[in-house]
Amino acid sequence: MRSPILVLVQPQDIVNIGSAVRIAKNFGLTHIRLVAPEIFDAWRIEGIAHNTADLIERITIHQTLAEAVADCIWVVALTARERTAKRTVYRPGAAAAELVNRAVDGPVAFVAGREDKGLTNEELDQCHALVTIPTNPEYKSLNLAQAVAIMCYETMLAQGGERRPIKPPRKPADPARKELLERLFGDWQRALWAIDFFKTRQADHVMRSWREILFRADLDGREASLVRAMGIEVVRFLERNGLPLPPEASGIGEPLPGENEAR
Repeated sequence: MRSPILVLVQPQDIVNIGSAVRIAKNFGLTHIRLVAPEIFDAWRIEGIAHNTADLIERITIHQTLAEAVADCIWVVALTARERTAKRTVYRPGAAAAELVNRAVDGPVAFVAGREDKGLTNEELDQCHALVTIPTNPEYKSLNLAQAVAIMCYETMLAQGGERRPIKPPRKPADPARKELLERLFGDWQRALWAIDFFKTRQADHVMRSWREILFRADLDGREASLVRAMGIEVVRFLERNGLPLPPEASGIGEPLPGENEAR
């Protein structure tokens, strides 16, 4: 799948270039074009954006925006300024979706302007449409790298990034068995009796709420064993310190069949 090209017009700060390179790499853009940058130092850029040498090697330098986008079939420009002339204006998500759709037919690009004054009207005329990022009306201007990050992120989503599965835990645990949960609740009830928690409370009501809390937590087997061990340790601590226990606290920590319960 072809990714949109990122075009930066006369970037003034090499840190912003480096930040844009890193963002592009993060979100899968493969080509960057610079229009008359005030400074370009590949070594310094890679120092800012680590492990991006492959992307930096593909950066091309151009004298004008027209030259930079000459081969593109569709180009959008990031701008914070409202326009009096009738122009097609997108929000980032819609613009990213259109870029991805049109990339099937040829190169597409999104353009970001100078840090201090953005793009000129003549440069905006080189673009098929505009993109405005909704911000606080009293403070519209975004940092160059921030604006680029928003568009790159939306582009990845438009390419299906939201469908990429989240990496599972390295050591997945089985779901907590009902037998384990019942032992957990029993041990915690004994622990709460041991610390006299039910002195002014209805035990049945408290335990019913505790059940609901842990059911909503949807514990896996490892988590349930840990929570159970906490309840067991409450009683074991009192025993080790010679404190008297009520009869309701007896029977704490009885292991499940085949379980090596940590004491």
